[in-house]
Amino acid sequence: MVVELTALHWIYVTFIVLIIGFMVMRRDTSIVCIVGIFLIAITATGSLSHSISSIFNSFSYAITELLSTILVISIIVAMSNTLTVTGINDVMISPFRKLIRNPTLAYWTIGILMMIISWFFWPSPAVALLGAVLLPVAIRAGLPALGVAMAMNLFGHGIALSGDFVIQAAPKLTSDAAGIPIQDVINASIPLVFIMGLVTTVTAFYFLKRDMKRGILKTTTSESADLPAGDTDQPALLSLAQKRFFALLVPLLFAADVAAMSILDLAGGDATALIGGTSILILLLIALTSHKSKGLEKTTQYLIEGFQFGFKVFGPVIPIAAFFYLGDAGFGKIIGDFLPKASQGIVNDLGVSLANIVPLSKEVGAITLTTVGAITGLDGSGFSGISLAGSVASLFAIAIGKGAATLTALGQISAIWVGGGTLVPWALIPAAAICNVDPFELARRNLLPVVIGLVVTTIAAMFLI
Repeated sequence: MVVELTALHWIYVTFIVLIIGFMVMRRDTSIVCIVGIFLIAITATGSLSHSISSIFNSFSYAITELLSTILVISIIVAMSNTLTVTGINDVMISPFRKLIRNPTLAYWTIGILMMIISWFFWPSPAVALLGAVLLPVAIRAGLPALGVAMAMNLFGHGIALSGDFVIQAAPKLTSDAAGIPIQDVINASIPLVFIMGLVTTVTAFYFLKRDMKRGILKTTTSESADLPAGDTDQPALLSLAQKRFFALLVPLLFAADVAAMSILDLAGGDATALIGGTSILILLLIALTSHKSKGLEKTTQYLIEGFQFGFKVFGPVIPIAAFFYLGDAGFGKIIGDFLPKASQGIVNDLGVSLANIVPLSKEVGAITLTTVGAITGLDGSGFSGISLAGSVASLFAIAIGKGAATLTALGQISAIWVGGGTLVPWALIPAAAICNVDPFELARRNLLPVVIGLVVTTIAAMFLI
């Protein structure tokens, strides 16, 4: 049944367009989202006080929905800081140094390790864990620092973050906005993530080897000299035996988590809680063992640093998520029962109406979601706009009559590959800094492989819808 569209529906559509427009212009969208929430609330209720309260309520609702995600990322960052400070990360990575004998092995070894570590630690901490240890080894093997940065970007901020199969922060945001189970998005994203990853990394490696052969890219002695120096005055907190013990214990505990997820069929919030709880235990064990009498204070310090990182990353996401939650079940919980009686939610109503006005196809839907995802990634976050991608995917899936999970996954992949740290220069700073390369040059190097990957992945999605 087609519900007659009201002013609420048109305001919602207008602000979707405005949010996309501001993202294209690389402007912040927080105020736009807040104004949108206020206008929807006052149009629905006619009450100024209720509308002002709805702004706060929408933020509260968004934070409540995202809290477990923010929490687990904060804890993982806190834990990864302990691994870096104590030098355990050096011991964890050291066995792989023997594999890095030439530029080809350096690129693929660093890339695959970055992908695996990023699944459990997230890419930004993984850059610090991996880059400082293996960058000098890769350069000595003949891979330019720019090639190391590309490998860390494409495998970590690209493949690992766009799928986010373990921590599940990205699929949590998109599935909520699309109104579908998180596991559906994860399942639909698996083939798309690996198609995108394979095409992009192989293409990037081809161009890298070509330019190395032509002499356009080459390793110089100055690169090694310019590498970031470690803190040589840092006292040894753990003995070598202790470092080796923890270097073995940490991956074993996370491997046990993965096994438990499979055996116990854990997904979504349950899987996130298992990873988060394990990270807390690792943090406590390492902090108390390494800092001894100061372990209590240091544990708190690590947690504070982790929470600062988590809320810094998700600060821009909360207003955007708050707005897009109004498109589905969040409307009633934030504003109240003010939609038409026959309404199935703003996004559902728009999707049904769109299907009756314009004959849409899965091809149009796939291209649209890739475009929307790419646009939302232009702010350099990768995460701030994926709620929009989920909302638009739901709208198109309703109009087409199928493919909600695939379209949602496609929008998520596109947004994160563009904005999560592979194309937008200000999102590339961690990898560029650790490798001492120009972030704009890194973005330029990534551009063609990522674009080719997005085209191939979009075509593949058309067959999977």
